[in-house]
Amino acid sequence: MQSPIFNHTVTQSQERFALQGAHMLRVALGNGEDVVARAGSMVAFDGMVEFDGEYQSPGQHSRQQWAGEVLPLMRCYGQGSVYFANLAQHVHVLDVDHEGLTVDSSYVLALDAHLHWDVISVESQYGIPGVGAYNLVITGQGKVAITTSGRPLVMRVSPDRYCSADADAVVAWSTSLRVQMQAQTSSRRILRRRGSTGEGWELNFMGDGHVVVQPSELLPPQQTSYGEPLQFRQGAGPGLNQGGAWGPR
Repeated sequence: MQSPIFNHTVTQSQERFALQGAHMLRVALGNGEDVVARAGSMVAFDGMVEFDGEYQSPGQHSRQQWAGEVLPLMRCYGQGSVYFANLAQHVHVLDVDHEGLTVDSSYVLALDAHLHWDVISVESQYGIPGVGAYNLVITGQGKVAITTSGRPLVMRVSPDRYCSADADAVVAWSTSLRVQMQAQTSSRRILRRRGSTGEGWELNFMGDGHVVVQPSELLPPQQTSYGEPLQFRQGAGPGLNQGGAWGPR
């Protein structure tokens, strides 16, 4: 059997987290190094690999319940390699440093098991629900793989140059940044989007760090199963919060 499809083979790398093209991630397991990943994101594996539900402390569990959503995670361990993907989204590997990373949990694909993670609620100062109702704060030193719908834009924020982004397009940001929500309303009611422009809530970032913005204001369908329609929903959300720092790989 012959076909150009056989050119798409495993990309060899000494890195523990290695991209396989733009839409798939390979994580090498062994020497007691586990990986925690979004439940259901495994697309293939080789070797002796086992999967189990990831333990969550009572505090983590209660905070997720209070935030209104639960982040489903699984632990992968053993000897071999595991391949992860989510709906052909773009995959990016970040090196998390001591400052940590704040990311919309809908975009978390996998992370080193020794990293600490917790859910924080992003509360709107205007009391409206929406994007980023909860985010994942990851601390420690290790690697995190996130996904985006399309190739993202990474914006540099400095003390003399702040930036703003649509709250539905923001994926992640640095801990050091101060984050505020804003709606340009003029004389219109604050809960309406800006007249006929279609623009609504913005997140304003100030300080020193980075912001990851994807070229989409919709999240991909999550937790779908056979026979169910694929539903798209609005992404992230308004709030006043401090997030996590990260360094691009």
